[in-house]
Amino acid sequence: MKILHIACLACALWLTGCATTGPSQDSAAGTAPSSSAGAPPRISHTPVIPNGPLRPITAAQAASGEVASLSTPADLWDRIRRGFAMPDLQHELVQDREQWYATRPDYMQRMTERSSKYLFHIVEELERRGMPTELALLPYIESAFNPQAVSSAKAAGMWQFMPATGNYFDLKQNAFRDDRRDVLASTRAALDYLQKLHGMFGDWHLALAAYNWGEGSVGRAIARNQKQGLGTSYTDLNMPAETRMYVPKLQAVKNIVANPEAFRTELPLIENHPYFQTVDITHDIDVALVATLAGVREEDFRALNPSFNKPVILAAGTPQVLLPWDNAKVFQRNLEARREGQYASWTVWSVPSTMTVAEAAQRAGMSENDLRSINNIPPRMLIKAGSALMIPRSSAIRQDVSSHLADNGQVAFSPEIVTRRTTVKAGKGETVASIARRYKLTAANVADWNDVRATAAFKVGQQVVVYLPVRQAAPQARNARTPVARSGAAGKRAADAPVRRGGTPSKVKRR
Repeated sequence: MKILHIACLACALWLTGCATTGPSQDSAAGTAPSSSAGAPPRISHTPVIPNGPLRPITAAQAASGEVASLSTPADLWDRIRRGFAMPDLQHELVQDREQWYATRPDYMQRMTERSSKYLFHIVEELERRGMPTELALLPYIESAFNPQAVSSAKAAGMWQFMPATGNYFDLKQNAFRDDRRDVLASTRAALDYLQKLHGMFGDWHLALAAYNWGEGSVGRAIARNQKQGLGTSYTDLNMPAETRMYVPKLQAVKNIVANPEAFRTELPLIENHPYFQTVDITHDIDVALVATLAGVREEDFRALNPSFNKPVILAAGTPQVLLPWDNAKVFQRNLEARREGQYASWTVWSVPSTMTVAEAAQRAGMSENDLRSINNIPPRMLIKAGSALMIPRSSAIRQDVSSHLADNGQVAFSPEIVTRRTTVKAGKGETVASIARRYKLTAANVADWNDVRATAAFKVGQQVVVYLPVRQAAPQARNARTPVARSGAAGKRAADAPVRRGGTPSKVKRR
């Protein structure tokens, strides 16, 4: 009997130690308590001895997060719903947007199917940071989950970063890639920014308004309302129509995800499983080769790696790529089996001096059209010294592109000088040198165009041929020593002389 009493007492003590208040304060705040390296964190629990009869918990308590669910999420939508933590916005604009989305099932289907590649990673990152999972739906509002989206204001990617904001959050934008479109980098930057904004305003609705409108604009709107004794919540502020609709759009999508049946909407199945995984890249390698070795279509590879805008991946700047989960091991196995031949068909050439596209193409051993196409060179432009051009990689080039070029390479242009053939009257005592000085030309060119020596002198009134920039030709015509107006066929030929673009005109290159 004594043994039975001891056993009952031990059981009671054990049950008492298991009764706790739920997560510690640190855990509830989304921060991990400190712990020694390699040891699990020690969480302090205060035992609670029940007072009176036990009562079942309510549905609200079960959904509050203080009670952990014993069932795993059925799919990713279920997982997102469980992490909803932002206060709901009650506003007539929410109902307006609900109606808009609910009456466009095809649009909703395309948008949600497109998101299936990226949504798991975003939810993982939000949960890791302790942020509301509603924010995983924000790219639906920003870009319809299109990583190639570009706004009229030049914001790019599924999170729609402006160039300057992207630079602030260390999103590289160079001649070879735009990290505003990169799935991992842009998600990291967007969540960093949203956390920063929430820390500034202490309110998720205001943080979202600042994400759309700018933190300075929201701060000034709050200050104006405070000065006038008005409220400073999201619905109280005077803001542009786009920002006014921003949070209602997100709330509408949240409501549809929370209860799709109520809106007669069917969400595509997105499994609670990673869609992709990262794979290390140790050599510069063609995009087409990666797709081939992985057994995926190139367009599917680019959908996961939308930051690449060239046919080659520079390992020094992008040491990892994303591949569909089941294809990552296929790629690694095939890459290890490929021991011979080069991995990359392209390399980067730093242009040593400012030159025409034709000259650069000749040096690179490719056609002018191909050079323009792969490097996005617009017409009537010179390539400035130091520009990083993508060119074919020969078998003699074994070295991969340096990290400096891979991370910082840019292509810069200057307008070609457009000139027109014209004639001017020589004044008293005019020489080749004086004509050259007057029009900021070289004496050698003036002599060449007129078939005279560089030391030659002209007779008074003699017509001297020069090639002048078009922008300068018109003002010079009002000068006393400007081209003589001609009549008849000779005049027409002079007026219709072909325009030459680029470099300094020479006798043998006139067109």
